[in-house]
Amino acid sequence: MLLLSAETSGRQGSIALARADAAGTCKVIEVAFLDRGNFSEQLIPQIAALLSKHNFTKNNIDAFVVASGPGSFTGLRVGLAAIKALAEVLAKPIAAVSLLEALALAGGMRGRLISALDAGRGDVYAGEYEIAGDTAALVHEQVQTREELLSIAQQSTRPAFIVTSDHTLAEVMKARAVPVTAVDVLHAGSIATLAWRKIQAGEIVAPEDLEANYIRRSDAEILHKMKENTGH
Repeated sequence: MLLLSAETSGRQGSIALARADAAGTCKVIEVAFLDRGNFSEQLIPQIAALLSKHNFTKNNIDAFVVASGPGSFTGLRVGLAAIKALAEVLAKPIAAVSLLEALALAGGMRGRLISALDAGRGDVYAGEYEIAGDTAALVHEQVQTREELLSIAQQSTRPAFIVTSDHTLAEVMKARAVPVTAVDVLHAGSIATLAWRKIQAGEIVAPEDLEANYIRRSDAEILHKMKENTGH
């Protein structure tokens, strides 16, 4: 089965082709990175170029993979819209992958942990997961400040282990004696294996049901933070 994967949640987007089989193996054929900037102008041409490079056409695609968030509002909308359109035209399934879930599994740990992604302006997207084997069960996710995450990680009644792709955050955690593992930034290729497991388990979505997971703060929280930053 040929998978086409897209990840457009951050400043650097990516697409990938992967070959999967019924035994559970998923091998990435190639990852192509998108230039920082306007993903909307690059995504479809880059997909066409990647398919052509490996002598495929869009009709060879068996399923689509897309990072559903959290991340950039604009970037996620571009990626999801493109995958929705292609999947609808080709009548192929979509596997939506949470980057926090993928990050939690990338840490290679077991039990309760927190995965954390940079959300900008001193905030992080934080997901609390229970890891068992190759599955990650979501307990809770939210936007927090780095200090809020640090406070939670240091409480004995909550999970203390952090997995993050934010190396600056990892250094802060290490300096505060919080157990942390820093992994490489996730891209379209690195979410393909998780997506294939979801497809095999029947965890797919129809194009009309595909939605982004922004994990944004409530309006009240945003207003309160703006007032704090401006001193009003």
